Amino acid sequence: MRIAIGGFMHESNTFAPLPTDLSRFRDGSLTYGDAVIPSWQEAHHEIGGFIEGGRRFGFTPVPVAMAWATPAGPVSDEFFDHFTDALVTGFRLARAQGVLLALHGAMVTPRHPDADTEVLRRVRAALGPSVPLVVTLDFHANVSPQMAEAADALVGYQTYPHVDQRQRGVAAAELVARAVGKAVRPVCHVAKPPMLLNLLGQDTAREPMAGLMRMARAMEQQPGVLSVSLMAGFPYADVPEMGASVIVVADGDRTRAKAAADELANAMWAVRERLNVPCPAPEEAVRQALACTHLPALLIDLGDNIGGGSAGDGTVLLAELLKQRAKGFVVTLHAPSAVAQAKDAGVGGRVEVKVGGSTGALHGPPLTVRGTVRSLHEGRWVEVEPRHGGKRQNDQGHTAVIDLADGNLLVVNTLRTPPFSLGQLTSLGIDPKHVRVIVLKAAVAYKAAYAPIGGTIIEVDTPGLTAINAARFEYKHIKRPMYPLDAS
Repeated sequence: MRIAIGGFMHESNTFAPLPTDLSRFRDGSLTYGDAVIPSWQEAHHEIGGFIEGGRRFGFTPVPVAMAWATPAGPVSDEFFDHFTDALVTGFRLARAQGVLLALHGAMVTPRHPDADTEVLRRVRAALGPSVPLVVTLDFHANVSPQMAEAADALVGYQTYPHVDQRQRGVAAAELVARAVGKAVRPVCHVAKPPMLLNLLGQDTAREPMAGLMRMARAMEQQPGVLSVSLMAGFPYADVPEMGASVIVVADGDRTRAKAAADELANAMWAVRERLNVPCPAPEEAVRQALACTHLPALLIDLGDNIGGGSAGDGTVLLAELLKQRAKGFVVTLHAPSAVAQAKDAGVGGRVEVKVGGSTGALHGPPLTVRGTVRSLHEGRWVEVEPRHGGKRQNDQGHTAVIDLADGNLLVVNTLRTPPFSLGQLTSLGIDPKHVRVIVLKAAVAYKAAYAPIGGTIIEVDTPGLTAINAARFEYKHIKRPMYPLDAS
């Protein structure tokens, strides 16, 4: 049995000015044909799960192509057409009995506000109606009912931070193998309650989301139910399909799939107010961090969440830490020009660098700081543990560590890199367990790496492209009414 595998993954923030083109995918991961296997087979990612599924369920994976880029603005139509054509051509030439496809579910292009559905439409047209097509989706997918029409089954991650990606890939592999062998006939239904969930409420270890996930897992034990996926959605995409959803895959029974999906969607709606989580403003948050005795204190810069497509150079918390005369902090910023200055100065050299401001004053104004270059690095490391995003090979580009005095370190890098791995710091000779305050430009995904070593977590209501408060954004294209923007 031959099963073609591929993926096209991007989380597109439509409020972000930075477009995602070919160069951004090259900075992330872009592989074709046989190169997919060595790049992804050991990763804690669904592509790795697809490959493992071949060994478990007796099929030969036929690698076609895989593209992944750090979240940012919409994907260019030129790259979208190129890579979708590569997938379609590869799947057609593979002459496989089934297809496994990894999509994010929140990809947007200028021409395609629901770009993942457009990928599925083109793939299905190439495969014909009889070839089983099983698709994995990120927990933050903005799922459209049209996805369920094009694919035989949709399987979403069920953890946030995403540490179950490989397992969900294995589950998808089992489904496609059973479908090819005629052991099951998967059919899919999508229910969409009119809800926008802030990212803190999406944390699957936090109630009431944890209870909803227990309900989803119990539903999977019901006769005839093959898979249940509760999907939180991606709130930073101003597109018609933005919002939460429930996907149920049943064995040949669409009525059963719809009933289960509606039941879980209604349960989500019932706890909607509890899924919105408040947090302090920057001044109060820093004050709390400096008073902490349970260290390190983690300041979560929600408005500049790189994993949600933000710039990664917000200065709001750095400025507040300096204002309050903090000692012993580490802040990481995307600042290519500062890296260049540090390299020119060399280790031990004094520098005066300007950081921030790539998106105007949205994440705070540019800030000038002075310090000594402590170290210079290529910025690469290998992550061996299951982490959000599933990447094994990591690269934050050329990186400099600048000592600002008083035990304060500023890490500047040339590639926007979300803090999903402790290796981002440990590879630079920084032990995060021995730092007083760490600023993380994230929302929830960092927890897989940092929660085990974090003493106190303080989530901060900072401004920016990924602000936690949806009322900060002007939505023009989403469906209305939408809770909490409109009256419940």
